[in-house]
Amino acid sequence: MASSAPAPAAERSAPRGVRPGPRVSVSRGLVTITVATVALFVASALFASTSVSQGALSGMLPFAAVLAIAALGQTLVIQQGGIDLSVPGAISLVVVIVTHEPKGDDGKLLGAVLLALGVAVVAGLLNGFLVGRLLLNPIVATLGTNALMFAGVLGISGGSPRRTTDRLASIAGGESLGVPNAVFLALLVLVVTSVVVKLTPAGRRFEAVGANPAAAWAAGLRVRTFKGAGYLGAQLHYWVAGCVLAGIVAQPTAFQGNSYLLPSVAAVVLGGTSLLGGRGNLLATAVAALFLSQLEQFVLALGVSFAVRTLVEAAALAVGVLLYSVDVRSLAGRLVRRRHVPATT
Repeated sequence: MASSAPAPAAERSAPRGVRPGPRVSVSRGLVTITVATVALFVASALFASTSVSQGALSGMLPFAAVLAIAALGQTLVIQQGGIDLSVPGAISLVVVIVTHEPKGDDGKLLGAVLLALGVAVVAGLLNGFLVGRLLLNPIVATLGTNALMFAGVLGISGGSPRRTTDRLASIAGGESLGVPNAVFLALLVLVVTSVVVKLTPAGRRFEAVGANPAAAWAAGLRVRTFKGAGYLGAQLHYWVAGCVLAGIVAQPTAFQGNSYLLPSVAAVVLGGTSLLGGRGNLLATAVAALFLSQLEQFVLALGVSFAVRTLVEAAALAVGVLLYSVDVRSLAGRLVRRRHVPATT
């Protein structure tokens, strides 16, 4: 009679009749950025209490929501090992379309929003084709698309701002239950994106391609198609972010999206998604967007210049790359071993 293999430790320790459930793992990026965000709010309360006042938070949270939406789109691209530098042009073009085309008429707002959606889809397909099909460098491809979108911005607006419509201002810029509507919109986008990426078959294949393109290709997955789909999904997020931003700012400029490129990448990296691609934690990205927004609020309350605030954002990005893209323990071990290697005579 054949001997049975010993049961795993988890099964041996489980009570009779009870099957051990799957292990619940918590993302290191989510834990790290959550602890950092809590510490930041504590430091803000201690050293710059004005940055956590009710008025300051009401002013910060809508822009944090816009950054979170844009960063979620950037996450889809970075998961595929790419990067999208068309964020400024994409958001600015959406803002210009939804503020200039209606000309203050609420009845024309829906048409303008749909027009902006069409432009976002075309831009996403263009980026996806250039990077996914033609295999162009994503930096070069998305910079070219960004230039085209800014050409559209200047063509529509002439560089001049225009007031948003009252309906868009009430939807995106209003409040419900004392919380800015933009926060609820960001939460909705987070839930929808998480469900699509984490729970649908297409989403799981998308993550598999980003984690290991060679293995995904060997398994018969359309690697180029999924890589291109990341750019389309990103542009849809920028479309939502632009519409929300146009409602938050009463009279947005024609270049309102310029300040979202570096923060969107920094939020993704601080959330634990490697710039080399792989699985990403969307919730961690959203928390990182809140962290960066409050960090800017905190630094502003300390009275430093704009240049210093930009350096702080760049430093946060560098820290994120160091934490999640560089194996610090392995690097330190190599340095120690090199020090202890005896010199040859």
